Amino acid sequence: MDFADTPEEARFRQEARAFLEGHATSVAGRPGAEESENAFIARAKAWQKLKADNGWACLNWPKAFGGRGATPMELIIWGQEEGRYNVPTQPFAIGLGMCGPTVIAFAGDEQKARYLPRMAAGEEIWCQLFSEPAGGSDVANLRTRAVKDGDEWVINGQKIWTSGAHYCDYGILLTRTDPSVPKHQGLTMFIVDMKAPGVEVRPIKQASGKAGFNEVYFTDVRIKDDHRLGAVGDGWKVSIVTLMNERLAVGSASGPDAKEMLALAQTLEVDDRPALENKAVRDRIATWHCEQSGLHFTKLRVQSALSRGETPGPENSITKIVSANKLQGIGSYGMDLMDMGGILVDQEGQDDSFYGAWLSAPGLRIAGGTDEILRNIIAERVLGMPGDMRVDKAIPFTEVPQGGKR
Repeated sequence: MDFADTPEEARFRQEARAFLEGHATSVAGRPGAEESENAFIARAKAWQKLKADNGWACLNWPKAFGGRGATPMELIIWGQEEGRYNVPTQPFAIGLGMCGPTVIAFAGDEQKARYLPRMAAGEEIWCQLFSEPAGGSDVANLRTRAVKDGDEWVINGQKIWTSGAHYCDYGILLTRTDPSVPKHQGLTMFIVDMKAPGVEVRPIKQASGKAGFNEVYFTDVRIKDDHRLGAVGDGWKVSIVTLMNERLAVGSASGPDAKEMLALAQTLEVDDRPALENKAVRDRIATWHCEQSGLHFTKLRVQSALSRGETPGPENSITKIVSANKLQGIGSYGMDLMDMGGILVDQEGQDDSFYGAWLSAPGLRIAGGTDEILRNIIAERVLGMPGDMRVDKAIPFTEVPQGGKR
């Protein structure tokens, strides 16, 4: 494998660096203790607009929709370079990385022209509405109903764990349109206005004191049929596009790593001796260093495949499992080493602290497919192992046992 940039990729990288060096050096990344969420969202919109005005927004989108028509490899290069700066991209991660590609793939021309340019320019923020109390890891078990009424659909149901719903303008909504067929066949996805009558958003208070997740209730919400994504009953196929993009995003989760753990251990003591003299501490750091190296080279495999115009294999599922679990382990162990100081957060609200990593990592292990789901995918599709018994896949959804009832 050749991991070096081609001449064209090297020129693109240099161009990206020049833009970022001129505009991103003074941009803070995450909201601190003294910055409100509204102020952070405003800064994120300003940064997204700046990128759009200069041709650096949604690089792989078609030019007609605010993109640049860039190659997948150029998109990776931009992510590498932008990742060197602490810029406020988080509010747009779901919309641009997951919802946008789904709209491009399945929406009608009128809806693409209406929504994509505004999304790319940072004017509107999007969320995805998949998980439900009865349909988390098993998304196809969802119960939110969409019933056709003329040229509209009437939506009733509940979603949960929806990131950013309280500040989003639009979302992509997965519903059940036909409960008489097997559960994967009766799903349909729509574009929904998060400010429409009948949409109620309730933030969920987290252990960190924040409320980034939400419950969303739909009561007789009306959606025009031209806001449907894909054909009626094709919602599962549409959702797979979204979920694969989500796994790619979560697999790139940032936070303290082996390098930060090594720096921390150099300042602490264990049993009245320097922490680095402790065999258990050194073993943990070495393990995480090896995992980080594995992640690095796995991502280089993706990069190399894309550079050759090939489609990567199961790397997204692998990197997501390893990176999220590694982040949680480092966060937890860092807090243990710091003893009572491990739960203290400074006035800047350091989200990249060990405490912040420990609090955020469980969510990353769930988002885009739980550890258990992704291990099943790797076992069945990579290792060729037999699949789990799934007695509910071939029967109508109305006959699937619910709530312990048979």
